[in-house]
Amino acid sequence: MRKQAWAVEVKELTIRFGDFTAVDNISFAVKPGEIFGFLGANGAGKTTTIRTLCGLLVPTSGSARVAGLDFKSGVQALKSKVGYMSQRFTLYNDLTISENMAFAASLRKLKPGVLQSRTRELFKFVEFDYPVKTLVKNLPGGIKQQLSLAASLLHNPEIVFLDEPTAGVSPVIRNKFWALIRKLARAGKTMFVTTHYLQEAEECNRIALMREGRIIALDTPQRLKTQAFPEPLIEINPEVGGSRQWVEKLKLDPRIGCIQPYGRRYHVLIQNQAGWKKVARTMPKSLKTRPIQPSLEDVFIRLVEGGRT
Repeated sequence: MRKQAWAVEVKELTIRFGDFTAVDNISFAVKPGEIFGFLGANGAGKTTTIRTLCGLLVPTSGSARVAGLDFKSGVQALKSKVGYMSQRFTLYNDLTISENMAFAASLRKLKPGVLQSRTRELFKFVEFDYPVKTLVKNLPGGIKQQLSLAASLLHNPEIVFLDEPTAGVSPVIRNKFWALIRKLARAGKTMFVTTHYLQEAEECNRIALMREGRIIALDTPQRLKTQAFPEPLIEINPEVGGSRQWVEKLKLDPRIGCIQPYGRRYHVLIQNQAGWKKVARTMPKSLKTRPIQPSLEDVFIRLVEGGRT
């Protein structure tokens, strides 16, 4: 049987800054053409890992292969295979659209003819139609993200790293941007994405969850939910303006695993099904309950923010 040719293969990667360990002995692999989510709280090590895989940081120990290249292949060879779009610093506000694209092309040593043809192709792909003499600072936030994506794709990379690409844009723009991510994956690009919007993460083929520099879980969104929540999950919807006394009482009940607020509602983890039925019969009718399937937000809270409770 032929061995899997991974787009990204990381083995025992550690990255330290002095006495601080930002990334702690992580291993994972990403398939070609996959939308791979990389999630974790701020400071978990996501951006440090991405910058290392893009050749921008030198690891302390461990190994990584990106598009078949390792760190010994040289930074320029590695950069030719990857595109990188960060939440910030991708574009220069005081340059025009065309100047930004020309600058990005110069970093990749692209010839003028290639720049022109790729720019036309990419602007059509991302549906970007602003005049190229427009200063970037005058573009709406969502349009800047479209332009940033186009700039990261100029040299036709095999793997695209997107570090919180939709931070601060509207839900409409986020949906449009993820449609582009799916389109790129269908075209064969490997998409490596970090995001704090857990609804977006549902779009990923697989997700790695990081906490304090380590990967604590890696699987498909559905399997992560099943693994994190083998017990039933109940939603409680209190009456508007009603007393929350019962909710506080439930927090002290040993038959209840944990209770997490979700806006006005609460998600309740049931550790004792028979006990829950007895509790439910004594609850006021104003507390409407229903069984629900866990979301990735539930998974994130349980595994990343609080650990298993």
